[in-house]
Amino acid sequence: RPPGGAVMSRISKALVGGRKLVCFVTAGYPTAELSVEHALACVEGGADVIELGVPFSDPVADGKVIQHTSQKALENGTTPMMVFDLARDIRKRTDAPIVLMGYYNPIFQIGEDRYAQLSARSGVDGLIVPDLPCEESLTLSERCRARGLDLIQLVGPTTPASRMRKIAAASSGFLYVVSSLGTTGARGSLSGSVSEVVRRAKDSAGDLPIGVGFGISRREHAEAMYHEGADAAIVGSAILQGIIDGASPEDTRRFVAGLKGA
Repeated sequence: RPPGGAVMSRISKALVGGRKLVCFVTAGYPTAELSVEHALACVEGGADVIELGVPFSDPVADGKVIQHTSQKALENGTTPMMVFDLARDIRKRTDAPIVLMGYYNPIFQIGEDRYAQLSARSGVDGLIVPDLPCEESLTLSERCRARGLDLIQLVGPTTPASRMRKIAAASSGFLYVVSSLGTTGARGSLSGSVSEVVRRAKDSAGDLPIGVGFGISRREHAEAMYHEGADAAIVGSAILQGIIDGASPEDTRRFVAGLKGA
């Protein structure tokens, strides 16, 4: 259900039909160039959407793996402005939708309108801002809409039904479901509350695709999410842990292909 009756966005189009995969890499990790190669390797492995993390010094929603890669990317000199260049490099080599996942402080520093403008110019299709509550995202949402960008909202297991409907109505591209409480990170098993929150999100979202993240590290996890009705599984920490452990872009491609069942 695109905002304002607009045509379905590129992100929504990429995720309709289900059994889709959103893959997260941290911009600038392990190096600027390699982060681009790993992102493209994800697409080659079957990722339907690329989520590019904007490094930030205090990533409150992220687990140890993403925090580590974010810190290293900052130490490498990665700035939000450089992330736009990396997004542009990715865009030159793939048509897959690109989502920037970044905390609000850098957006505030750059300015909402300019951030949206730079994102659109770089070939970015949407933004996720995990520390910006839905109620405070109205102006950014308008700026995004004016530039043809989706602003993807998050819900979780503790989100009440009435609030979930409100957040789903404010979201575009897809509705991001946080699958278990706490920070992000690959898990051996997924919590039982996941199926309930996915069902509730599905009820709230109408035609908007549902993406489930935070803890998915194996194909069985993704299959479980699809079985519950999620349109997309979102995988980040498991990919980045591989890169921390020395995975090449080809290794990343193979890992993603395994998640996709290719």
